[in-house]
Amino acid sequence: MNGPYKPGTPCWIDLMVPDQQAALDFYRDLFGWQGEIGPPEQGGYSVCTLKGKPVAGIMRAMNPDGSVPDPMPPTVWTTYLSTDGIDATLKSVTDARGRTLAGPMDVMDLGRMAVVADPTGAVFGLWEPRSFDGAGIVNEHGALIWSELSTGDTGAAGAFYSSVLPVTTAPTEMPGAEGYIEIRVDGRAVGGMMDLEALPDGTPANWLPYFAVDDVDSVQAAAVRADGNVLAPACDSPAGRMAVLTDPQGAPFAVITPRSAEQPA
Repeated sequence: MNGPYKPGTPCWIDLMVPDQQAALDFYRDLFGWQGEIGPPEQGGYSVCTLKGKPVAGIMRAMNPDGSVPDPMPPTVWTTYLSTDGIDATLKSVTDARGRTLAGPMDVMDLGRMAVVADPTGAVFGLWEPRSFDGAGIVNEHGALIWSELSTGDTGAAGAFYSSVLPVTTAPTEMPGAEGYIEIRVDGRAVGGMMDLEALPDGTPANWLPYFAVDDVDSVQAAAVRADGNVLAPACDSPAGRMAVLTDPQGAPFAVITPRSAEQPA
C-alpha cells in the first residue's frame, strides 16, 4: 500500500495481550513478522513489520496509568477502519446508537484513534491518518487479506456502518457463498459480514482478521505446535482453503489461501 486507505476500509489491526513478548515470538515464528517491545514514550507499543513494512501492532494489556487491568480485557485483535474525520465519525456513531469506548486521542504525529462498538456489540477501531496510513503490506503471505464482521443482526449492522462511514453492503456474487454479505467502498469489497448463527452458541459479535498464507494446513500445524488452538480446522470454502485459529493467549484469527480466479469452486 502506498498512500492513504479510502474511508471505511480496514487499514490496521492490533492486539492487546497479557504477555507482549510471547505474542511477538508467536507471530514472528508463524508469519515471519519482525517486532520488538517499543519505547516507554509509546507505551511499549510494537509495530510489527513484514519485508520492512508495517503489518500489525501488538501491545501489553494495561490501564492508561500503566497498571495491570483487573479483570484482564479479552485477548482479541482490533480492526481499525479508516476515516478522514474521526470527530465527525464519532458523532455519527453516537447518532446511530453505537458507543465510544476509548478516545478520540492523538497518537503522536501518526494519527488519531478511537475504539467504538456498533449497536450489535462488535468492537472496532477508527483511524484518522496523519503521517501513518496503516498497513504497508496486505494480501500476501503473513499479511492481512480480509476483515469479517459476525453479528446477530446483519441488517442493523449494515445500516449502522453505512450511516457512519462511506460504505455499502450487498449480498456477495461469489458462487457457493449464498447469504454472505460484502462490505464495499466505492463498489469494491473490502470486508464481509455474516450471521452469528453460523458460529458456536455464545460467540459475541466480533470482527475477525484473515491473514493470507501460502499453505493453510502447515500454518495450522505450526500454530498448534506453538500452543495455539484450532476453532475451525482447515477446510475448502468458495473463497479458498481456510482455518480459524487462536494464538496461545486466546486471540482468534483466520488464515486463508485464496482461490485464484482460474481455480474451480
